[in-house]
Amino acid sequence: MNREQAYMRMLSSAANMQWNIAAMLEAKAAEAEKMKGWICNHLNSHAFNTQQAQVEQSLQMHDQVIEVIDSISKLNQGIVSTLKAVLQKDQEESEDFGNGLSSFGQGIPFGNKN
Repeated sequence: MNREQAYMRMLSSAANMQWNIAAMLEAKAAEAEKMKGWICNHLNSHAFNTQQAQVEQSLQMHDQVIEVIDSISKLNQGIVSTLKAVLQKDQEESEDFGNGLSSFGQGIPFGNKN
């Protein structure tokens, strides 16, 4: 397998992971909507003996949401590192092409209006 095929496989895997993340988020959104209805109807101050118990239950729910967000963030960081590896190669090739043009003289000074 040559380097280009390896990069294409990396990009395909990254796209596949994004698809799976989207499916997980869709399922989590549906689950959150169901939970919202249950929480609004069943978890009120009368359902708990103490205010401390109510706060602990709320914290557990928030911890679950934070855990999901953290996991998705880690997956996205993996995708970013994959894309950086592929794009870095493309940038190096374009910079090599740009450096070759410098042998033709100074060129056009873009952005300099002196």
